[in-house]
Amino acid sequence: MRRLLWLALLVACVVVPLGAYVRLSDAGLGCPDWPGCYGKLSPAHARDVIVDVHAADPHGPVSLAKAWKEMSHRYLASALGLVIVGIAWLAWRQRTQRLLAGTLLAAVVFQGLLGMWTVTLLLKPAIVSLHLIGGISIVALIAALLTRASLAPLPAPPPTRALAWALVAAVAVQVLLGGWVTSNYAAPACQGFPQCNGAWWPEGMDFTAALHVTRALGEGPDGTPLAWGALVAIHWLHRAGALLLSVLLAALLWHTRAEPAWRASRWLLLSLWALQVGLGVANVVFALPLPLAVAHNAGAMLLAAGVLSVAVRARAPLTAAIGRRLYQFGQQGGVR
Repeated sequence: MRRLLWLALLVACVVVPLGAYVRLSDAGLGCPDWPGCYGKLSPAHARDVIVDVHAADPHGPVSLAKAWKEMSHRYLASALGLVIVGIAWLAWRQRTQRLLAGTLLAAVVFQGLLGMWTVTLLLKPAIVSLHLIGGISIVALIAALLTRASLAPLPAPPPTRALAWALVAAVAVQVLLGGWVTSNYAAPACQGFPQCNGAWWPEGMDFTAALHVTRALGEGPDGTPLAWGALVAIHWLHRAGALLLSVLLAALLWHTRAEPAWRASRWLLLSLWALQVGLGVANVVFALPLPLAVAHNAGAMLLAAGVLSVAVRARAPLTAAIGRRLYQFGQQGGVR
């Protein structure tokens, strides 16, 4: 089980940034059907069709290079799905971590459907955003399973556990808001940092259009082109979410400051938060270079995995103490 979890984590940590790279390099419709590419197994088999489509529209979403980017992501994601099926089967057979493993299996099935809908619904923002948070959730669930199998519990009274899970929820919302930014191409809408376009509350923000989830890409609720004020509102909300997340993280670090067992976890969360904030600021300052944009997605993945892994380890003090003794006993070879 542990070997499969490590394999799944390794593959998932490649799949998610690769998916971001596919999207950010405008290759999401490199193969506009699903699961194959123009009904073929690979872009090599569909080469003639792809070349013809590209010749008819050289600046369109289809080219041989984009097709290979898209299909490489699908191949690797399919391999990850098979590994996760194996993890769920082992968890059921060994009667261990069934809830987390079952949630992970359900997540990867739903993620496959979202991948299909991302293509067939032509990059609809709501589907693209859910696809992003789905991929990051899968990485976080794998990390949580591996953490529960490998690390001792952390002592946490009810307020600390509540803060840990509130932080998990805040990261989930922030990832969804980040997906909403990138799926609507709203990243350039706020220039400057920490202010947005020279103001803490930019004028003309349209939250109604910004939060309308059923519209098509680039369109407002009424089908007209999405207004600039909506794009600014989308980006501003992502920054506001980052502020809320930072406050919750600070509260968790403060609540656990006297717990020696939390020392490594505090440094882990603080490091991941600092990395992600730094990448976000760098993307604004340097006008979204592709490597930094992909790295920002990877940073969100690592932060989500770290936060959930810490939350699932948090236990009531007595339960944590018993769990730590059992863990130490097992590490010494007392139990198999």
